[in-house]
Amino acid sequence: MAQQPAQDHPEEALGILYAGGSYVLWGFVPLYWAMLAGISPYQITLHRIFWGALLTAVITLARSRWRAIMAIFAKRGTILALAISSVLIAANWTIFIWCVSTHQLVESSLGYYLTPLVSMALGLILLGEKISRLRLMAIALAALAVIVQAVELGRLPWPAPALALSFGFYGYVRKRTPVDALDGLTVETMLMFPATAVVLGYFAANGTGAFTSATPVRDLLLMGGGPITAVPLTMFAAGARRVRMTTLGFLQYLAPSITLLVATLLMGEPFTQTDAVTFGCVWSALVLVALEGQATRLRMRRSTSMTSSGADAT
Repeated sequence: MAQQPAQDHPEEALGILYAGGSYVLWGFVPLYWAMLAGISPYQITLHRIFWGALLTAVITLARSRWRAIMAIFAKRGTILALAISSVLIAANWTIFIWCVSTHQLVESSLGYYLTPLVSMALGLILLGEKISRLRLMAIALAALAVIVQAVELGRLPWPAPALALSFGFYGYVRKRTPVDALDGLTVETMLMFPATAVVLGYFAANGTGAFTSATPVRDLLLMGGGPITAVPLTMFAAGARRVRMTTLGFLQYLAPSITLLVATLLMGEPFTQTDAVTFGCVWSALVLVALEGQATRLRMRRSTSMTSSGADAT
């Protein structure tokens, strides 16, 4: 009789706790940025980079990872890739905070629901990955969602596609760049740190800076942008190593779902008829992807079972 295979992910429960916790934090983080209302999204992003760079430097010291960081800087191709990814993630952060400050959080939630579908499209176009008809239908439904919004608004609804594209391309670049998640974030923030420090210094010198110009509480909130950035990513990296990709794929929808609830229930944003149609298209697309994934897993399980049965018979 064939032996039962050892469990591939013995720490999956802990991994779900870490990864799920990171997505929950990302889902509720708009409430944090909302407390900085009145400050330019660009300045908030600059502070997020500045304090994030300092925090990740401290974490890198604690992890004894400086040699790994220096090794990354020695690779020209890797540094170029991380320079590109740093611009993409900074743009993503700025657009998201802008959505919070302009009460377009429902739109940002749609953007993060679109992200995995954009990633599929990028895999098809840029990596030449084979894609099933169901996934093509899912991408078409995502495109239809954007078209519906454009027709209703009379203009291109840019925040959601911009969030999805910036994060989708960020994921593509990071996928092609073999570096640890936290090491990568450390290098990205270090690359942006000098210019960020200069710009914040300029704002402080001409009296337009947000830091130390109001209350100590606001200053602490700006400094807290570092942990708000680094902690969920660290939890995510720890969780991703311990769970199956299928589990991680399911968990990723926690963040936009929580953000949508925060937007409508806590921040008073309307959920219009057009929103219902566009979200319906995207949710239907995600259901198609989930069904295809489940069907693939069942086929693989059946194939493995038949192979095992054949081995037992011999």
